[in-house]
Amino acid sequence: AAAPDFTLKSMNGPNLRLAEQRGRVVMVNFWATWCGPCRQEMPQLDKLYQRYRSSGFVLLGVNVDYDVPTPADVADKAVSRLYDLSTMPSTVLIDRDGRVRYLHRGYLAGYENNYDKQIRELLK
Repeated sequence: AAAPDFTLKSMNGPNLRLAEQRGRVVMVNFWATWCGPCRQEMPQLDKLYQRYRSSGFVLLGVNVDYDVPTPADVADKAVSRLYDLSTMPSTVLIDRDGRVRYLHRGYLAGYENNYDKQIRELLK
């Protein structure tokens, strides 16, 4: 299925549309400050980004804290329903054609090994 286009509303930089990332492999990670596994996962995601960014990999982190109005606007109702953002973190991998290829809910140590394999597959 095609990833629904949405705009990431930035508080300190330019807004970013998902559709503008076509041609790249995109990981969208929905997280919240109250989520312990999110904090564990972030350094692992950053390592993946550093490893693959020169190959066309983009990592987008979306804060969906419900008490922070600006980032929460990003996760509009359609996106929230599609990705079932009741589970934090939720991580979506989108291929170069803009199709959702993988959806991961939650995080446990070691998940990043699976992410690594999937990113390499999509970058081919």
